[in-house]
Amino acid sequence: MIGALVAFAAFVALGVPIAFGIGAAAAIGLWLMDGVPLSIVASRTFGAIDSFTFLAIPFFILAGELMETGGISRRLIALATALVGHVRGGLANVTVVAMMLFSGVSGSTNADAAAVGSVMIPSMRQKGWDPARAGAVVAAAAGMGILVPPCLTMVVYGSVTNTSIAALFAAGLLPAVVMAGALLLHIRLEGAGPAPEPRVPLAGRLGHLRDAGLALGLPVIIFGGILGGAFTPTEAAVVAVAYAVLAGMLHRELTWPFFWGALVRSGIATGAVMLMIAGANILAWLLTVEQVPQALAALMTETGGGRIGFLLFSLVVFVVLFALLDGIPGMLMIIPVFVPIAKELGIDPLHYGLVMTTVMGIALFLPPLGVGLYIVLGISGSSLPAISRALAPYLLTMSVVAVVVTLWPDLALLLPRLMGLHG
Repeated sequence: MIGALVAFAAFVALGVPIAFGIGAAAAIGLWLMDGVPLSIVASRTFGAIDSFTFLAIPFFILAGELMETGGISRRLIALATALVGHVRGGLANVTVVAMMLFSGVSGSTNADAAAVGSVMIPSMRQKGWDPARAGAVVAAAAGMGILVPPCLTMVVYGSVTNTSIAALFAAGLLPAVVMAGALLLHIRLEGAGPAPEPRVPLAGRLGHLRDAGLALGLPVIIFGGILGGAFTPTEAAVVAVAYAVLAGMLHRELTWPFFWGALVRSGIATGAVMLMIAGANILAWLLTVEQVPQALAALMTETGGGRIGFLLFSLVVFVVLFALLDGIPGMLMIIPVFVPIAKELGIDPLHYGLVMTTVMGIALFLPPLGVGLYIVLGISGSSLPAISRALAPYLLTMSVVAVVVTLWPDLALLLPRLMGLHG
């Protein structure tokens, strides 16, 4: 096992793609074990991705790609501006609300940051916002948006751990609202900034709501269909693609070059995710055979850490690993070790998955490692030190919410229980 970990660290240091690094390190670990046939690599690789549930991944990615047109983002931002642009904090409030709306469409945190940031940051700068603070607001809002379903992270976690994806979607709603509320309160208390936007009359708000209706319909159909039993999460992903194509045609924004590009980008992203899942499955088998989770669980019990100690320890590990390995690869590394320990200590896998997702939203924008931060940095034109200073207070607010989600399981489990998705 030590050999596998050393090999993985070496691959990462050499810049080997994470998917290949995980699989190759696990294969080296198997090779170093006595009497273990390397044919396990092939069987575990195929078995890992031979799942109907995993079909949801490429379709959700494609649906998000198809919905991420300039028209969709502009309509959602116009709606958010009509709703909260006049409140103290102005366009910062708009960014948080727009990110909640757009996250329900896209399912990808980095895509959310790019799509909303490309519209909001130039608008904020034009209104007199400091580029670093504008970028920081977009980064914080995108980190919050990971909790809004549909979320690719939840689909991967649910598929790998056999946790209900519908329950994960429901579990993310209340923490998302709490974190969005915390960011809006932070923005209001912070105070300083250009004047808010003019108040939009009710008729204008209804007009913006009508214009954004098609975009807002996608998460409603996905979530409502799953909860209503009309289709499974995998079937919901296919319905989402069909709906996204229809919406693009009705808005007259879906062209053949854009559609082809969306297919190519979705195929590349799906291939990367599937390779990581396959490699992580080999590593999971190796860890199980070596009884690493059981040994760590016993160590946590003996040292008196218990459930709370393990959860707090998990927060620290998640932040570092998710920032280093860009979210999902880090999660796939963590699941084989930490999820069995969580179960041994009596932690609900659904709650633990929400803790992972919440922390991932913070880690993806953590200076200087988070890959999402560099997306926002490129759009804002700010410097890394400046945006890091501006982002630090928002990350602190988000971290407080993450600790609350971690230590108060009912915040995540309440809605799934009320909806009958979780016992």
